Amino acid sequence: MTEPTKIEPMDDVRASLRGPKETWPAILAGFFWLSHAFDAGWLGFAVAALPGALLLGTGVPAFLMPGDLRLHQFMALGGLLGVVLGVGAVFAVGPGAGLLLIGLSGVSVVAAGHLTAAMTPSTRDVPESPLTWRKAAEVAGDDVILSFMASTLQIPDAGEIAQIAREIEEARVQFAERGVLEKPASYHRTPPPLEAPTLSAGRAGGVDYQHMRFESGYEPPVDEPGRDRWLSYTPTRTAHAWLLQHDAPDRPWIVCIHGYQMGLPLIDLAAFRAAELHHELGMNVLLPVLPLHGPRKIGRISGDGFFTGNALDSVHAVSQAMWDIRRMLGWIRERGGERIGVYGLSLGGYHTAMLAGLEPDLACVIPGIPASDFAELIWRHGPPTMIRSVEANGISQADMREVMTPASPLALAPVVPKERRTIFAATCDQLVSPAQVRDLWEHWDRPRIEWYPGAHLTFGLHENVRRAIREAFRDAELTARV
Repeated sequence: MTEPTKIEPMDDVRASLRGPKETWPAILAGFFWLSHAFDAGWLGFAVAALPGALLLGTGVPAFLMPGDLRLHQFMALGGLLGVVLGVGAVFAVGPGAGLLLIGLSGVSVVAAGHLTAAMTPSTRDVPESPLTWRKAAEVAGDDVILSFMASTLQIPDAGEIAQIAREIEEARVQFAERGVLEKPASYHRTPPPLEAPTLSAGRAGGVDYQHMRFESGYEPPVDEPGRDRWLSYTPTRTAHAWLLQHDAPDRPWIVCIHGYQMGLPLIDLAAFRAAELHHELGMNVLLPVLPLHGPRKIGRISGDGFFTGNALDSVHAVSQAMWDIRRMLGWIRERGGERIGVYGLSLGGYHTAMLAGLEPDLACVIPGIPASDFAELIWRHGPPTMIRSVEANGISQADMREVMTPASPLALAPVVPKERRTIFAATCDQLVSPAQVRDLWEHWDRPRIEWYPGAHLTFGLHENVRRAIREAFRDAELTARV
């Protein structure tokens, strides 16, 4: 198993950014928004105070005490809200003042991304690129997403954290006794054939697709901690997928696995450009929905429950995803599909890397901007109070990583040949650290990897990434039209 590398310290970077000038636009924008709020009535005050408070409330502390990346994230969010609400301000306070609010808010968004990018440490074996304003704008997009995730994250209470600690200890003992820690692939049972899924017509974003449904049939091992709780999540019992297929099922197939908080047809089909894969490149396209997402969600938001610190829920979610997707792969093969590639984004890249350790006959695997270490993600993005509470209950990052062994791509030896593996990733990714991608690349014996000088969400804007994906399709003989 590849030992994950710790993220390089940032103290030296932060020390060089005392009183950063990137905070000035946010401070000015926040001041102007709030100055107009008091003259705009109750409704106007409520509208103007939101971006104003966010911008001023993040700009000042980021100027005085730089280094907290969460301040940049909410600064970017406040700036984005200021741009959107500034359109209305043009009519409410006049074009001059309104355009000034829009301009200052827009500059605040990019400045927040610039500040975050400037504080992003270099990572061994990850190429460095100049800090441009384009890169700053891309990083600001990551900051906005992280602020939304922080605002919606379900934080376990003290009782739940104590239960998580007990389950982790019980699971570590069980996994060791059953040999799962030494042979994690043995944890994943071969699922039964998928014989007759239900297919119904759907349309999203101008794309016609079929909605596949079937009973998953997955159950965690008997007596495993968290089993009863996982089985109580009724929506996860039904597997779902979006399907674009030609009349000839023996054509090449591409299985596209979505990222965190996705799992809805409009988002998934757009993120993978499914219509292009289907019509222009001629492939059959299958987009599975991961457990806890989309129609399988158990919380308010798609993905709720995946990153709450509950390691056993995460193990069971990944294990069920492997079970469901492998059933779908069997269904494709039974219908004559012989060449199947798998392409995943972010959390989907994680699952793609997992499949590469279980399915040797895949034509290619393409983990894009892939996570590879759930424990590091939780410690990196989790609220400090939650992390302190978890550690106070005796749970270390190493403990959580060990329990995640059967659901970790860094624990599974890849069985897909090296020449069929392609990775792409961002050098300034704020959601998944470049070190996580580097660790997967090293664990996979350094196959082809395509780095782009941007952020997590902007891979589609970089030509070298689009070229690498199409070349992987071509080399796997999934399509001749590249």
